[in-house]
Amino acid sequence: MNKWVIGVVTVAILAFGSVIGFNLFVNKKIATALANLPEPVYPVTVEKLTPNTWDQNIKAIGYIEPNQGVNISNEVAGLVTAINFENGDVAKANTTLVNINSSVQAAQLKEQEVQLPAVRDDYNRQLRLYKDKSISQQSLQAAQAKYEALQANIESLQANIELRQIKAPFNGVLGIRNINLGQFLSAGTNIVRLEDLSVMRVRFSVPQSQIGKLSVGQPISLTVDPYPDRIYSGKINAIEPVINYKTGLVMIQAELPNDDQTLRGGMFAEVSVALSNLEQQFVVPQTAIVFALYGNSVFVINKQGDDTRVHQVTVDVLQRNGNYALVKGALTFGQEVVTTGILNLGNNTKVSVTPNPITPSDKMPKL
Repeated sequence: MNKWVIGVVTVAILAFGSVIGFNLFVNKKIATALANLPEPVYPVTVEKLTPNTWDQNIKAIGYIEPNQGVNISNEVAGLVTAINFENGDVAKANTTLVNINSSVQAAQLKEQEVQLPAVRDDYNRQLRLYKDKSISQQSLQAAQAKYEALQANIESLQANIELRQIKAPFNGVLGIRNINLGQFLSAGTNIVRLEDLSVMRVRFSVPQSQIGKLSVGQPISLTVDPYPDRIYSGKINAIEPVINYKTGLVMIQAELPNDDQTLRGGMFAEVSVALSNLEQQFVVPQTAIVFALYGNSVFVINKQGDDTRVHQVTVDVLQRNGNYALVKGALTFGQEVVTTGILNLGNNTKVSVTPNPITPSDKMPKL
């Protein structure tokens, strides 16, 4: 019995030992094979660091508004008797655009004007008699009051008739009228839009941290979607004295000429305020930057004979513009920075430099 147990144990030990030995042999062979594998080489493209001039500017989205713009409306109710303009006309200041029926007021005015000479003559006669001490002062005052009241009535009727002639308050371009001949207008009816397009204004907001870089008279430029290849120029003419405490933004207004009237109120514009340029700066494509929570970095090429490797350099991204970024770090001009192929890289990774067939655009593509 004891011999049988010893035999079983011996067989078990031999079986397990052979399995363990085989696994150790296989693992050793795998380790040897891996150790003899060639080091991977990753293809990358590079760009040499050269001194660059970085154009500083403040960019914002603004909206265009006219120098002056108003919805023409009436102060008094009445029936439209004449429309003296066509849609889209150019109107001169004080030109009568619409006439509202004033026949009743005109008749009342004529009645008052007919009475005026007699009342005036009576007042002058009473004044002479008073100077001769032939009448009392009370009689003179009654005649004077009647004369002045009649004059006031005439002026009131003239003003009322004037209100029924709707005039353009300034030179500008008319829009599409909202009324018809013979229509009864209640007070405050929107008749037509009038805008002075000779000079336009753009309003935009910037962070409060940028206020110190702005001043009245500073030049700005902008583009609008209808004319993407055209750059409009103007100057800042006002800075809001109060910062919006909810957003931390301050409103800026700039003025720009619009001789050809291509700019229209309500357009959105991409505004750029030029600042002083920075010289001798490190500028790299944004594709060269490894963005991470613990810090941003770039990979720099190290060449030792035929051996080409990379090492990682931490950088601060100061500003961005399109596909390029202004960076600051332990870099020197003449170094080559990896621009594509950075996903597989780490410190001391072996790489092969390949030519870059694609040159990045200066502008980001628009959707």
